[in-house]
Amino acid sequence: MPHEGLIVAAYGKRYNVELPDGRILSCVTRGKKVDNAAGDHVTVTLTANNQGVIEKTAKRQTLLYRSNAYKSKILAANVTQILIVLATQPSFYEDLLNRCLIAAEAAGIRAVIILNKCDLPNPQALQKLQQYAALGYLTLQLNATESVDCLRPLLEGHTSVLVGQSGMGKSTIINSLLPEARSKTQEISATLDSGKHTTTATHLYHLDSDSAIIDSPGLQEFGLYHIEEAELEYAFVEFRPFIGHCKFNNCTHTHEPGCVILQALADGQIAPERHQIFLQIRAENSVQLYG
Repeated sequence: MPHEGLIVAAYGKRYNVELPDGRILSCVTRGKKVDNAAGDHVTVTLTANNQGVIEKTAKRQTLLYRSNAYKSKILAANVTQILIVLATQPSFYEDLLNRCLIAAEAAGIRAVIILNKCDLPNPQALQKLQQYAALGYLTLQLNATESVDCLRPLLEGHTSVLVGQSGMGKSTIINSLLPEARSKTQEISATLDSGKHTTTATHLYHLDSDSAIIDSPGLQEFGLYHIEEAELEYAFVEFRPFIGHCKFNNCTHTHEPGCVILQALADGQIAPERHQIFLQIRAENSVQLYG
């Protein structure tokens, strides 16, 4: 008899699926090319007391993933909010922040930028945070080792995914929000014999009946090969007022005369760093498309 369930952990090609009665099944998919992620709603068939096979994946409302020239990696499904975790120390990778923002914009997911470890002063990090707040992004400063109370209201009614480099404090935020989450996850992993994969696992935790948060492994890179050129320019929120007004319809915003985005760059309406990341990603994706 088929059962409806929710993927609450992804360990490579093995998944923990939570059934409506609270049971957790260790599941695999049929076929090698099927990819699922934490947050997916699935139909499973039981093969043993705590094991099953995923037969079908329900239509996703959103899908957050990264890709390079060779493969794609799903980070989370059906999320409404991405929490990009930065830290004052160690210094965060601004290129990765921009890539996460672009992926969120392309997927139609709200982005929140969290600057953690604010007990460690870093004026440059605060200045950078203000630049993204000026673009309209919601930003938050906290020290997760002391309190995450300022974050809680932003999580209500959302399925959020935490992303960021290793060392930014994602695990500390999860443990502060849900002190029992880590130990419970370890217990389930031991029961299902999936604990050996926990370092690269993605976990979904219920905050309440209407809210959940997904913890993802630390990122060092975030390829965006799946984003088409028109999507890419629209993913830069400061570009949007100028899109469609260039002299040439096929303007690449790199060198053309009559490019209003280049003019906005010259006028200080677009930050050079943001335009540079646009050029970098466009070049990467052009190599994939035409190389």
